[in-house]
Amino acid sequence: MRLSNKGKIPIYTFIQNMLLVGIILGVTAFFVERYKIDFLGWESYLFLIIPVVMGSLYWTRGKQIFEYDSDGETLTINNYSIVPFFKNQKKDEFPKYKVQDFEVINLIFIKKLLITIHSKKNHHLYLKYDISYLNNKEVKDLKLSLRKVLKTNKEENQLVAETV
Repeated sequence: MRLSNKGKIPIYTFIQNMLLVGIILGVTAFFVERYKIDFLGWESYLFLIIPVVMGSLYWTRGKQIFEYDSDGETLTINNYSIVPFFKNQKKDEFPKYKVQDFEVINLIFIKKLLITIHSKKNHHLYLKYDISYLNNKEVKDLKLSLRKVLKTNKEENQLVAETV
């Protein structure tokens, strides 16, 4: 199964640009109000606070683009941000049989995907991905696909245990 929200890049870019314009207009309105008009008083700080809070909520939610591919024998997960100064891309590719468990953490504004992988030296690796920008249907499809992988792994482990 393939899952990607790469088609929404223009929407995320538009929102990001509107937030930047809002911050610039808010700073300008604050200084004009504070030093030229001086009509509002302490309420002029709202010109700064509201755009900065909205921008920080948008940028702290995580990486906007999530790509998932479970076709074949490997899982390929790519997670990156379109924000120019957050360009750390996380790309992982690993065999399906190494997947031990997964968990979706759903907070108010933030969703994370945690995948536990069994490594060669009997250690567990925990991989964390931002899925905040996926809608509910995409999250359900992702969970369904990962459950199928886990079910297949358990069946194969039982077959190996029976033959031994």
